[in-house]
Amino acid sequence: MSTGKKLYEGKAKIVYATENDREYLTYFKDDATAFNAQKKGSIENKGSINCTISSALLELLGNKGIKTHFLDQKSEREMLVKAVEIIPLEVVVRNIAAGSLCKQTGLPEGQKLAFPLVEFYLKNDDLGDPLLTIDRLTLLNIATPEQISLLKEKALKINQYLIEFFASCDITLVDFKLEFGLDQEGTILLADEISPDTCRLWDVLEQDTEKRVLDKDRFRRDLGKVESAYQQVQKRVLTQIEKLKNN
Repeated sequence: MSTGKKLYEGKAKIVYATENDREYLTYFKDDATAFNAQKKGSIENKGSINCTISSALLELLGNKGIKTHFLDQKSEREMLVKAVEIIPLEVVVRNIAAGSLCKQTGLPEGQKLAFPLVEFYLKNDDLGDPLLTIDRLTLLNIATPEQISLLKEKALKINQYLIEFFASCDITLVDFKLEFGLDQEGTILLADEISPDTCRLWDVLEQDTEKRVLDKDRFRRDLGKVESAYQQVQKRVLTQIEKLKNN
């Protein structure tokens, strides 16, 4: 598919204009970053793997009634999406204690949380993507109270669908990051991607705390075998999607 003007280039993707002003083309890169781009590298075939996983999961959620920006996967690395204005928030849902939650609270890694924790982070690399309280979020006028409530509601619903789906793939959904955007009618749509870059995923079949990691933590923590972990997620996701289609 021919691309138009480059509209935006982030750490993992490039967004291009298309002939239709209501549609964008997103290109997934192999570049890998961690700790707000303090650590940089590349993961072979990451772009095509993440594009394929994201396309499958966004389509799955769309079939569940979640409105998303996904339209079509045009090639291994290219996704056609609805044009949205991204809300500058990262909406994080946590089911099990890991990562920054453990560092900031002292909770032991692997402890199941009493309830899914929804957090809002300001999408701003220069500020280190800080965690926002609801009052700070309101003060910054990033979203209305109604939109904040809707984002949390959508995040929790998506979490429930993804927990169940990943469980069927023998994968535990520890936590994950979502981004949302507004289309030209002002409707909130799930945007960005859902992949091992944005989710913390543990292999149910593996007890070793390092070997079980199937996500970007393998890159963050120098655990090795990053591409094979991503490939394993892709294989399990696509296999389960195919089973669902045949039922």
